[in-house]
Amino acid sequence: IKDIIVTLFIALLLVILVVFIFIQDWRATLIPTLAIPVSLIGAFMFFPALGFTINVLSLLGLVLAIGIVVDDAIVVVEAVQVNIAKGMNSKDATLDAMAKVTAPVIATTLVLIAVFIPVAGMAGITGLLYQQFAITIVVSVIVSSVNALTLSPALCSILLKEPKPYGGPLGWFFKKFNQGMDKTTDAYMSFTNVVARKLKRSVVFIVIVTIAAGIFGGMVPGGFIPEEDMGYFFVNIQLPDAASLQRADVVSQQVEHIMAEYEEIEYITTATGYSMLSGAMTSNSAMIFGSLVDWSERDLTAEEIIAMVNKRLMTEIKGAQVFAFGPPAIPGLGNGSGFSIMLQDKGGNTPEYLAENTINFIKAANEHPAIGKAFTTFQATVPQRFMDIDREKALKLGINLNDLYTTVGAFMGGSYINDFTRFGRLYKSYIQAEPKYRVNEEQINNFFIKNDVGKMVPLATVATIRPISGPDYTSRFNLFRSVEVTGGPAEGYTSEQARVALKEVAAEVLPQDMSYAWNAMSFQEEKASGQLGIILTFSLIFVFLILSAQYESWSLPFSILMGTPFAIFGALIALWAGRMISPTFENNIFAQVSFVMLIGMAAKNAILIVEFANDEFKKGDSLFDAAVKAARSRFRPILMTAFSFILGVFPLVIASGSGAEARKVMGMALLGGMSVATLLGIFMYPMLFVLIGKLAGYEKKREKLKAVEVENKLT
Repeated sequence: IKDIIVTLFIALLLVILVVFIFIQDWRATLIPTLAIPVSLIGAFMFFPALGFTINVLSLLGLVLAIGIVVDDAIVVVEAVQVNIAKGMNSKDATLDAMAKVTAPVIATTLVLIAVFIPVAGMAGITGLLYQQFAITIVVSVIVSSVNALTLSPALCSILLKEPKPYGGPLGWFFKKFNQGMDKTTDAYMSFTNVVARKLKRSVVFIVIVTIAAGIFGGMVPGGFIPEEDMGYFFVNIQLPDAASLQRADVVSQQVEHIMAEYEEIEYITTATGYSMLSGAMTSNSAMIFGSLVDWSERDLTAEEIIAMVNKRLMTEIKGAQVFAFGPPAIPGLGNGSGFSIMLQDKGGNTPEYLAENTINFIKAANEHPAIGKAFTTFQATVPQRFMDIDREKALKLGINLNDLYTTVGAFMGGSYINDFTRFGRLYKSYIQAEPKYRVNEEQINNFFIKNDVGKMVPLATVATIRPISGPDYTSRFNLFRSVEVTGGPAEGYTSEQARVALKEVAAEVLPQDMSYAWNAMSFQEEKASGQLGIILTFSLIFVFLILSAQYESWSLPFSILMGTPFAIFGALIALWAGRMISPTFENNIFAQVSFVMLIGMAAKNAILIVEFANDEFKKGDSLFDAAVKAARSRFRPILMTAFSFILGVFPLVIASGSGAEARKVMGMALLGGMSVATLLGIFMYPMLFVLIGKLAGYEKKREKLKAVEVENKLT
């Protein structure tokens, strides 16, 4: 949370800097700046009513909201400044500006609300994760919109004046910046004039971009939730079957010595006789908890430290399976990171049958290039000893069976007696036979049981021990006897690719009377897979319906929404390029939240142009002239809001510490998506207005309407 708060303030400063560079007036900069704390504090006020807490997800949503909430205030301030530059006083300039920008502000707000409605309505854990972002951003945007329509105009009428030119280095910088903006605007208008006339070629270009987005979507592998550096990791130790607790303790100490050599590992805690993966208490297992030093005090990530530790464990620890692994991405969903698949015996076969097919499955899985390692702690042939009690003989000798079982349990496993106080502390006392008296089954001759007349009877008189084999434990999943197979994807592969590989292996290896089911995080990932297309489709439908109601037109919203492929294309390109640096850049749940947000942001930019063009068209301009005027007047505000958003999310791209992987994925997707949507969209939005206007016959309808009005006047 501390890292995200730092990111929050960095994003805030960058957004303010962008606004000041474009507006070049500290009074005008103050108005959008005030919109940020007003919107964020307003969002906090709604948290208790919504049942939200200040956590990593909600704070991350607020980081994203920073680049959005200033947009409405920027649009208002920019419109007022244009009027003041024309010679109007601040009050009249504000009133005139609000008459022009109220509709776009409301439209963009409704779009951002509509785009997150399908996300907020999702069920399950995936839905809860989406809701944290969606509702946080929606509440912030609503407060921002109210602020832009109430507080911002009031501040404009009070604070804004004819700006005085700056002197010194700042004045020189602003002069050069404005000259550059003028040249950029002229070049933009020249190209826009060409694009708006070449409708067929422009449509082909949009189709190509859409197809390219689909291609890159297939090139970026999917995922669920990235494995984060949480500051700790686990080590599981598995000795050969029936190994003693003492041997497990010896191996644990060897592992501790290896881990102690790494200065990045601060604390080491060991628990022998317990398997972290199976959750069973067995004598041949142990687990170690390694706590890392603070992120600021180390250069290596937890993943890198785990890889280094595993490399040494594989070469230096003999006679045991020892490996380190990270915690699950969501605490409580599984015992560790990676995948978890349950192999189910639906034929009611023996544990040996299940174990044999599990071994075949693991062998085939480990040969697949997408699987880094697959393993299980289940064994069906663990050496055991079966004690056969002659109950009839025991009763004849006056031995109480409960006393017999209690005695065997106390000798072999230990039994709690009582508590006693010594040196001011409370101690527990247990009884158990010395290790040398329970080395083998012949030691049973040393155990005696008191019968009902007080005589000591040798246990060997009524009990015989014979060797058997069987599983230490069995587990059931969906009522079937099952074995859990865990592991992780190979380097460079994602969890989704690992799941697909396991499905292929299961189809090839498992017999007909066996099946598989996903467990823990893998179950949630499987449940959430394939939802991206549904989410984006419903988001577009909701936005379309909102815009249709806003403009009272079924055709005009198409000129806004046809530009959204640019944003998705940019996000996918950014993720694809990011994978060249790190394999953690994948199409996971955080990237999908970014896609939804980009639909709203791309539509928001389009609305600024289409709304103005539609107004100019209603005043009598042709479709082309209206689009060109809108492009020129809205070019600077669009760049301002786009750069505010881009720099607002830039701190996410360079994030570090806990939760950094999720922030990097989201930041990269938003950065790439908004950059491409702005770079291409500003040229395509005017063209799309002209295209839709011609296809829908706007000019013909206007001429018919004028003819009807003239006819009505004559009659």
